[in-house]
Amino acid sequence: MFLLVDQIQQAMEDSELVAAVAALQNEQASLLFGETVRDLAADEIEILQRQGNRTDDWSRVRVAAGFRTEGVWDNDFLGPVVLGVFSADSRSLGNDARLPSGVYHSTLDNVEIGNEAVIYRVGLLNNSVIHERAVVAMCASVTCTRETSFGCGRHLPVGIETGGREVRTYPEITVGVADRLARLGRDQRLRDECESVVDEYQRRVSCARTIIGHGATVRATGQVVDSYVGPSAIVENARLVSNSCLLSNSDEPSQVRDGAWVQGSILQWGAEVGSMGLVDESVLCEHSHVDRHGKVTQSIIGPNTGIGEGEVTACLVGPFVSFHHQALLIAAMWPEGKGNVGYGANVGSNHTGRAPDQEIWCGEGTFFGLASNIKFPTDFSRSPYSIVASGVTCLPQRVEFPFSLINSPAAAIPDLSPSFNQIFPGWVLAENMFMLKRNEGKFQKRNKARREMFDFEVLRPEVIDMVVEARGRLSEVGGQAIYTNRQIAGLGKNYLSEAGRLAGIEAYDSAVKYYALKGLLHQFVEHGVSVDSREAADLLALQAQEPRWEHQRQILVSEFSSNDIGTLLRELVDRERQIAHAVQSSKAKDDARGRKIIADYEDAHDSAGDDSFVQQTWEAYRALEAQVDKMIGHTP
Repeated sequence: MFLLVDQIQQAMEDSELVAAVAALQNEQASLLFGETVRDLAADEIEILQRQGNRTDDWSRVRVAAGFRTEGVWDNDFLGPVVLGVFSADSRSLGNDARLPSGVYHSTLDNVEIGNEAVIYRVGLLNNSVIHERAVVAMCASVTCTRETSFGCGRHLPVGIETGGREVRTYPEITVGVADRLARLGRDQRLRDECESVVDEYQRRVSCARTIIGHGATVRATGQVVDSYVGPSAIVENARLVSNSCLLSNSDEPSQVRDGAWVQGSILQWGAEVGSMGLVDESVLCEHSHVDRHGKVTQSIIGPNTGIGEGEVTACLVGPFVSFHHQALLIAAMWPEGKGNVGYGANVGSNHTGRAPDQEIWCGEGTFFGLASNIKFPTDFSRSPYSIVASGVTCLPQRVEFPFSLINSPAAAIPDLSPSFNQIFPGWVLAENMFMLKRNEGKFQKRNKARREMFDFEVLRPEVIDMVVEARGRLSEVGGQAIYTNRQIAGLGKNYLSEAGRLAGIEAYDSAVKYYALKGLLHQFVEHGVSVDSREAADLLALQAQEPRWEHQRQILVSEFSSNDIGTLLRELVDRERQIAHAVQSSKAKDDARGRKIIADYEDAHDSAGDDSFVQQTWEAYRALEAQVDKMIGHTP
């Protein structure tokens, strides 16, 4: 794995923005055309004047080789201008509007226009470079007011709003790198090394020009100032893009649309801000989006995550987080992502009355229910795929039980604070397998990111290790009606019933064994080993070189009484069938409740058995069953 400093250094060497700025740092007559530009001929000046163009000094207007006057009408040239070649080919402005390439009805000052670009009705275009085939139309101003580094080099106070986990940004930063930077703690040497590289990055991208990239479109927008708008990016009907960087390409255009406001920020490839979204001093990683009045401030938003109608401040949010309603997320470290913030959730009690310096560590796949209220500090990082139920208020705490449900107490418990909630370890595994299995497929299907890799599998080694540890703590006690953190570490400010303890052990036990059995099947498929061969016996008996398989092999040896391969594979089939039943059963609970409450529920909802994902789950089970039957020589 690259060292942290090396990753930042490599990003700088490969940077789209660094290359774009470097291309403009020359001493030639033109930034775009070099020494090939020329002065206007007298007859060209005469034609341009007849076409309504005005300037106090025509010597400051220079043109590229092959320049034609037909595409330049009714403009004011206030300072140096370089014009490319315009063939009058029709170009789309969006919404079925088209214009021939050229410069029309605009005011230009210290600007270079690339070949076949369209400049139309721009109130002021100054200190800018417009690359080939770009469109800038019906905008109040596209300007550069000072030397800018396009949002690069900011210190974002993720996790702690008052500082302490600052992340220094650069355009290609990933959630993984940001997470490591936020955890540097007191390693001042490494922090200084990273700062030095980003300082160099910021120096190399510093520029006194706004840059509109090849084929980009800036249309019907208030202001674009001190910014880099990358190739094929779209800025349309936006209020403001200021001191920002939009990385983009033709396959993954970044977009700022429909009343959006972007300031001091970085948008990576395919990122979108729309419908009055606000992004301030933040990074939107590839294919993330902010819309419907969503507000993101001093945060890093991971790939494929959507923020709509809510507020995110001072957070590191990982991939695939759904945030589509009015809710609050403040001072959160959530690099693993894959969770949900429900309507009205307040994950933001970071102010103690002394200073807003508290934080939350969310676990992978955490689901914050409607109107839940989370008080800080909180650590759910070792409770992946847990649910905080609707309306629940959680005290400051650390919870270390994966796949849990935290719900309001079912009854008042003597000698226990009424603020304690009830926890159900492993509840999601036992009662909501539909959500887990559906998320695996949903995230994989929806993933658009090309630069960060994700493991979509829920039951993988690091998660299983948490499950095994949690199961061990549940198994060490017994015989009480109620347990708290005093009896079982990791329960947080919650109580656990004896029935909940036993159910948790069973759910965890089933998940651990299923994970190991899946590994056994994978080894047979991967290596083409016969079930009754010596190689098959060696798979279980001999230490493996592959870390994941060795992890699974040790579980098989320690958790199962039989080492007969056929028996183990048949047990996998049984467990796969149980999972399919659990998926359908968890979905069927909605049907049963809905029929009792809504008169025509069945007319408007597909039953669990007809649900497409439930059917896919059964199909996967039948395929596995046929595969195992073939392997062990059994014909049903």
